[in-house]
Amino acid sequence: MSWAALTSGGKDSVLSCQKALDSGKDVQYLVTARPKNTDSYMFHSANLDAVPVIASVAGMEYVEIKTHGRKEEELADLEAGLAALDIEGVIAGAVASVYQAERVRTICDRLGLELYTPLWHMDTEELLREVSERLDAMIIVTAAEGLGADFLGARFDAALIDRLKRVAASHRINIAGEGGEYESLALNAPFYSRPITYTTSEIRSAVDRHELVLGGFR
Repeated sequence: MSWAALTSGGKDSVLSCQKALDSGKDVQYLVTARPKNTDSYMFHSANLDAVPVIASVAGMEYVEIKTHGRKEEELADLEAGLAALDIEGVIAGAVASVYQAERVRTICDRLGLELYTPLWHMDTEELLREVSERLDAMIIVTAAEGLGADFLGARFDAALIDRLKRVAASHRINIAGEGGEYESLALNAPFYSRPITYTTSEIRSAVDRHELVLGGFR
């Protein structure tokens, strides 16, 4: 039977999907929850229009689950969406968030599905180095002291990892963004048939948040 990968298009969920494929799992679905509430506890909202394109270049089926994004209620929306799929398991990009991991596991247990979280408790620097080696991913949102708009669009490589480590030394951020410090987008991965591209970009800034809004994904 097939598997479904939960993804926002970010580095962790895309790398987890890649690792699932590496292990021989038949990943047929890329599942994205699209919250109306941009402050959702569970789901990212930035540049989600990239995910249908990722599914297309990966030869997978895109499944979108719409949710208001209200705390806990959004989990019922996710469960209903997963229950409609003929799958044996779910892949998630959880690294350290107990809140997210426990809730996805509870849903999987209720539905009788396996849960695969290959990045769980992975060393954060090791994780970023694997991201830089295997994916073409960049930062699209910053939301922490020390991470300004100048980080937007930065690709994950040795230089960016060093920059994040320097910020962490003075501001105590999680360099993998596990505390919501930043969000990312993977433009290419081994399972893509080609990189995804975009035609427009705009920076939107608020007091504590900067976002690189992209458009024209193809």
